[in-house]
Amino acid sequence: MRGDASHSGDAPHEHDAPRTCSSRTCSGRTCSLRCRHDRTPRHPRSRRDRPAKPALTREGIVAAAVAVLRAEGLAKVTMRRLAQELDTGPASLYVYVRNTAELHAAVLDELLGTVGAAPAPEEGDWRARLEGVLTAYVRMLHAHPSLARSALTARPSGPHYLNLIETLLALLDEGGVPPERAAWGVDLLLQHATATAAEHSARGATAAGQRDAGTGADPRSDADWDALTRALHGARDTTHPHIAALAGPLLSGAPEERLAWGLRAVISGIAHTPVPGAD
Repeated sequence: MRGDASHSGDAPHEHDAPRTCSSRTCSGRTCSLRCRHDRTPRHPRSRRDRPAKPALTREGIVAAAVAVLRAEGLAKVTMRRLAQELDTGPASLYVYVRNTAELHAAVLDELLGTVGAAPAPEEGDWRARLEGVLTAYVRMLHAHPSLARSALTARPSGPHYLNLIETLLALLDEGGVPPERAAWGVDLLLQHATATAAEHSARGATAAGQRDAGTGADPRSDADWDALTRALHGARDTTHPHIAALAGPLLSGAPEERLAWGLRAVISGIAHTPVPGAD
């Protein structure tokens, strides 16, 4: 019967209400009914189909941004793209990063951690070691051409950027450069190094740069370079005598050679040029 509370083998009708066991001899665990004798603990089952998301942190956001940069280029490092990557809403990211410009600066600071500290004194004099640190900085930017162009205007303020500034100042101090010249000189050194990296990244000078996805390498840059080469070599000595005489040297030298010479020239200039009102 429908009201029978015993262990009947009759299959309930699909519209019948669930039956409840009231047998005194029921052990509970093997009963197929809703049994008051079953003492098996009930554990709530989550309605989520996947594990809970990890809590958002600034470090996690920056790490995700670096991953997107390496895979897709800096143009894809946006709040919306990161929100998709982190499975959250864009508004949640603004709690940790004010805007895209700050995010790009944080990405630059994170990658500055790969530049490393200054070489040990036994690896060369202070000028050579200063050149080595700046060359490592340029190579890091070469590996990420879109970031190299952004670094011209980015304003990082993180720990790795501060470490880089401290390293440059320490090496200039080791060389006896007056403090005021060193303070102004650090900015000039980084400007030169960053501009060099940005120029070569625009021309796709390195294989690493060509691998940087999403950089939007502009084929016009190669065409412009070819046009400049033709113009310099085609200069007439009647109108542009100095260009005509130096067309070859104007275009000579490998990028690494020009970088090294430029850094040495800037370092020498810093060491010998007084700061107005300070020296």
